[in-house]
Amino acid sequence: MKKGYWMVRIDVTDPEHFPEYMAASTAAVAAFGGRFLVRGGQAQVAEGASRRRHVIIEFDSYAQAQACYTSAEYQQAAALRQRYAGTDFVIVEGN
Repeated sequence: MKKGYWMVRIDVTDPEHFPEYMAASTAAVAAFGGRFLVRGGQAQVAEGASRRRHVIIEFDSYAQAQACYTSAEYQQAAALRQRYAGTDFVIVEGN
């Protein structure tokens, strides 16, 4: 079975409150077996535009990645993210 990934690029607009999102999203991701592979850190834009923060989360399957995103737990966290940051969010199937 192929894995599923969240690829998220983030520009935090409210650093004081953004930790609320981080706590809520971490709990939701853990509930669906997600593992953070990249969470911030140094990055170099080789081509195109970028955002300041990058996150990659691995799930056991594409279906699990989708289920986590659409779950009530994550949607509550997503509302916080949308309030405190600008994002590009992709769910992708991979190896």
